[in-house]
This record gives sequence, C-alpha cells and structure tokens, in this order.
Amino acid sequence: MGFRVRIEPSGHEFEVQNEETVLEAALREGLNLMYSCRNGACGSCKGHLLSGIIDYGRYQAKALSGEERAQGKALFCQAIPLSDLVIEAREVGAAKGISVKVMPCRVVRMERLAHDVMGLHLKRPQNEAFRFLAGQYVDVLLKDGRRRSFSLANPPENDALLQLHVRRLPGGRFSEYVFAQMQEKALLRIEGPLGSFFMNEESDVPALLLAGGTGFAPIKGMLEHAFASGFTRKMHLFWGARARRDLYMHDLACGWAENHQHFRYTPVLSEAAAEDAWTGATGYVHEALLRSYPDLARCEVYASGPPAMIQAARAAFHTHGLSENSFYFDSFEYAEDER
Repeated sequence: MGFRVRIEPSGHEFEVQNEETVLEAALREGLNLMYSCRNGACGSCKGHLLSGIIDYGRYQAKALSGEERAQGKALFCQAIPLSDLVIEAREVGAAKGISVKVMPCRVVRMERLAHDVMGLHLKRPQNEAFRFLAGQYVDVLLKDGRRRSFSLANPPENDALLQLHVRRLPGGRFSEYVFAQMQEKALLRIEGPLGSFFMNEESDVPALLLAGGTGFAPIKGMLEHAFASGFTRKMHLFWGARARRDLYMHDLACGWAENHQHFRYTPVLSEAAAEDAWTGATGYVHEALLRSYPDLARCEVYASGPPAMIQAARAAFHTHGLSENSFYFDSFEYAEDER
C-alpha cells in the first residue's frame, strides 16, 4: 500500500508506491521537482518535510547536514515515505510533457577536444523523437547495469546529433573505454533527458553562468539555445580551468562575445602554466565572478562543474545577496566506482 504526498505551495498531490522515493513517484506522475544526481550527493532535490515520516535513505553529509535534517530538510531523491507526507519543494514547469526514454544511439563522430576531453556525437534512431531542454543530461547505460551521466552540450535546435563531453578519469571504466578502445560506429544505450538544470526563460535579470572544466558542456547548450531563441537578457559566462589548454572551446566562447552584445565571457585559470603567458583572470572562478558582481541580489546564477566549486560558490554567493531560488546548479558527482 502506498502513501499520498502533497507538495506546497502548489498543492499538487501524488501517490508513492512501496519502496519508491518521493522524486521517483513525482516524476512518474509528471510533476517535475528540482533534481540532478539522484544519488544523494548534490543536494539539488533538497526540500522541507512539513509533516509525515520518511526513511531518509543513503546520502552524503555534504548534501544534507545534521543541522539541516534537524531543521526538517530532506533529499527527495532518497526519501521513502513511511506515512502520508506534506512537503515543500521547488517545481519546474518547463519540463512538463517531456518524456524520459531509453534508446540506442550510434557514435558517428569522436572529436578530441582537449588532452583529456573527448566529444562524442551520437545519432539516435531515425524515427525516435527526443525532446529535451538545454542543460539537461542523459545517462549512458553500461552492460553491467552501471550508469554514467553526461550533460548534453548541444541545444534543442541542433539535435540531429547529441553531443557529450567526456573527461578522462584515470581508472574510470567508461572514460578509459572511450579514450582507449571506443571507435566510431560504436553503439550506446542512453536514458534521458534527465535533470532540472536549465535556464529560467521567464526571467529578465542578468544570468551569470559559472562553469568548471567540462561543466562548460551544459552551459554551451544553454547559451546556444538562448542565442537561437533571440533572448536579449544580459548573460556573462565565467569559465574556470587549470591551464589554458583546458579551455577546450575558448575560441567558440570568444566568438559568442564578439557576435552578441548582451553576452560577456571571462575565462579564469587557477594554475596557469608559464608557457600560457596568461594575462587574464586567475584564481577560483567563483571569486572572479564576485569581483565583477559583488551584489547578486538582482541576478540568477547557473553553475555547473565539480562539487567543490558548486559548494564554495553556493556559500559565497549567499553572503553576497543571492537568494536560494536564484541559484541553479548541476554538480558533476562521479559514480562511486570512478572516484
């Protein structure tokens, strides 16, 4: 027997089946809560438990601290109801009507973007529609049942091929396969689109985009969608990397800045090499953003990349006036067997 869940402030209600998480049930019923990693690591799905009893499930302390849990917060990607519930959670209407599906894709092109980044261009079945929002991700389904999550680097307007940016992780099962063994025409199975990381198109406040490493991938899709749609809101990309060679699409971003008056681009290097002869911004990328925007009260931030960057940015931006509802993020949490 399942339990009933009501979401505040919308008043939406849905049924949760036995051993099903709140997030799983909401998505099944077409209610799109905020989420990203789905494994209790990033905190995107965090909300308030207003009434009822749950099994909090397995999660990492960085995503839900003991203090937050005592305040009534929970991670809905892990929470399993043990009674009827009333929760407070952010819903995203933009994803309504977009179906998650599993389908085969063929690797038609492999593009070495950097020494440790491979671009995969995937062709889906000819008669298979695939709707997604710029910034969402897909899971590559491995033969042993494991999954690997990758953001879509292309916008919906350019969906003939799905683009993924794969960073090579030493010892990583899938990434080592991509770099050492995969060949064009390889067949992959994917599930998607997933996640709630996409731009709020109803807002006109400045959009500050923060990318770390291959966190550039979903940001690329979001920006190309914004340009194609004719959005004129002010947008400023801060892309952080170690050295110049890690800004693997630097020329593309420079071209955007040249061609779109409402867009700015600031690359930031944390460990610039001597041969880089770098004269641009240095240090932590979120600190570079704050040097340009010390008051974030009238801004939205879209951050994508390593968990440490997301955590540091979230804490710092809050002290500079950014509201929790104006911080959208996609934390690149690695699978346990790739750490």
